Amino acid sequence: MEWGFLAAEELSAAMRAGEVSSVELTEDAIARIERDDKAINAICVRDFDRALAAARRADEARARGEDRPLLGIPVTVKESYNVAGLPTTWGMPRYAGFVPAEDAVAVSRLKAAGAVILGKTNVPFMLGDWQSFNEIYGTTNNPWDHGRTSGGSSGGSAAALASGFGSLSIGSDLAGSLRNPAHFCGVYAHKPTFGLVPTRGMVPPPAPALPSDGDLAVCGPMARTARDLTLLLDVMAGPDPLTLGVAYQLTLPPARHQRISDFRVLVLDEHPLIATGSAVRAGVNRVADALVDGGARVERHSPLLPDLTEAAMLYAWLLSSHQGARMPAEAYERLRTRAAEPIADDQGLDAARLRGMVLSHRDWIEADIHRELHRHSWRRLFAEFDAVMCPITSIPAFPHDHNPDRGERRIDIDGVEYPYIDHSVWAGLATMPGLPATAVPAGRSPEGLPVGVQLIGPMFEDRTPLRLAELLEQKIGGFQAPS
Repeated sequence: MEWGFLAAEELSAAMRAGEVSSVELTEDAIARIERDDKAINAICVRDFDRALAAARRADEARARGEDRPLLGIPVTVKESYNVAGLPTTWGMPRYAGFVPAEDAVAVSRLKAAGAVILGKTNVPFMLGDWQSFNEIYGTTNNPWDHGRTSGGSSGGSAAALASGFGSLSIGSDLAGSLRNPAHFCGVYAHKPTFGLVPTRGMVPPPAPALPSDGDLAVCGPMARTARDLTLLLDVMAGPDPLTLGVAYQLTLPPARHQRISDFRVLVLDEHPLIATGSAVRAGVNRVADALVDGGARVERHSPLLPDLTEAAMLYAWLLSSHQGARMPAEAYERLRTRAAEPIADDQGLDAARLRGMVLSHRDWIEADIHRELHRHSWRRLFAEFDAVMCPITSIPAFPHDHNPDRGERRIDIDGVEYPYIDHSVWAGLATMPGLPATAVPAGRSPEGLPVGVQLIGPMFEDRTPLRLAELLEQKIGGFQAPS
């Protein structure tokens, strides 16, 4: 039996039936990594000895009659999560020797569910890129084309899944960092509703692991099937016990519907601030056609949709404010001087990002009020629709571009160059208001590269886009292993 690309759900069934042990699955995953990861470089920190020990404990637990959600399942963890005894660097060379003593909350929940952690997956420097490379661990390649990016910042996790290195992984998302790599590598990912999954312990070194969700950023699951996403989200979700107590449990409402024919979906394939490439547009249309064929009510326009330009500008403000707050004082003062000067395109994204980096607290509160108005608009929209389906980004995986000046980088959309950073506007559509969004495979580009779309759902109704993702997987197929 070829175990490497089976879903976690299938592996659990095989272990229950006595067809395979956790030790055998773990040995198989280790052999696959040792054989294939030289070309991909997805697993930047290996933890094979402890993984085998955990697998033996899982087999012993199963022999005693235990059956936890992830018991004996080999998984990987994004490098940015604290795992006791393993380095956490966020790709920063000065912290190459930093080893936390405690697990992140999400990691502790994986272990409690019985998961076997194979190691940690590669990230960009400070998680700040849509490519996964850094001076410590090098570059992660896309399993479909080694000359292209696997995405970022959870690019190592997406590449690991696409390569068969474990059946599940966990990542994080601030500017598409779960959804973008899933789109580039042809796997599934879910950006949960903001605050649903505790972020404690997913923190840059050497900062203490505090029970604070910050703003915009979330932790979430990645997998090769939609059902596995739900399985892993159920393990990760729930309040941090340091803030709400271990007795409190958050119960997510069930999916709104169980059949495609009952779903109402708004489909978007155009954004006023950036073009949609033909390969991505084809993926959107492929999924839209499947929805129509399944009997769903599909619309292309709605007056209830929040203004996309305003949403992108607001997202740029809030995201840049998050980044500016962590800048060294001297650099921050230089930005304040630049932001006070006239800007050529004062209404553009570059100006919004620059001004956002130096927002006063008063201005941030005003931006937050505008965000709440957008959330109200989304609530009204989701009274008429169950999901919004749209691109994750405008193009499939692009060639590696490690120019240290990101302002000089460009992305090619059907022969026209756009600023590198602007392709995050689609990801920001769900991030800014804190909505759940599920990344699903939507076929291949003419060059054979994966293309994905995102299904955005109502706040704290994560099970609705996850269920729609599962139904679409049944109708049009899902993950395919790279040749």
